[in-house]
Amino acid sequence: MPLKKGSSQKTISRNIGELVGAYKEKGRIGTSKPKSKGAAVKQAAAIAYAKAGKSRKMGTGGAVRTVKKKDGNRPVKIY
Repeated sequence: MPLKKGSSQKTISRNIGELVGAYKEKGRIGTSKPKSKGAAVKQAAAIAYAKAGKSRKMGTGGAVRTVKKKDGNRPVKIY
């Protein structure tokens, strides 16, 4: 079954569940074969968040700050 459209947490969770269910049945997610269930869950989450158009960065909840260095070099992104 195709993944649902939408960016709500409920839709994302359902899409993750559907992808993990497909992994349990066929041993693959799309064309890749994750070695463990943990790897499959991480990959499924990445796919579901990408489908929803959201980032899943760890740390500050996805917020990115740009900090200028004192020595005048290019700014650094902090996640």
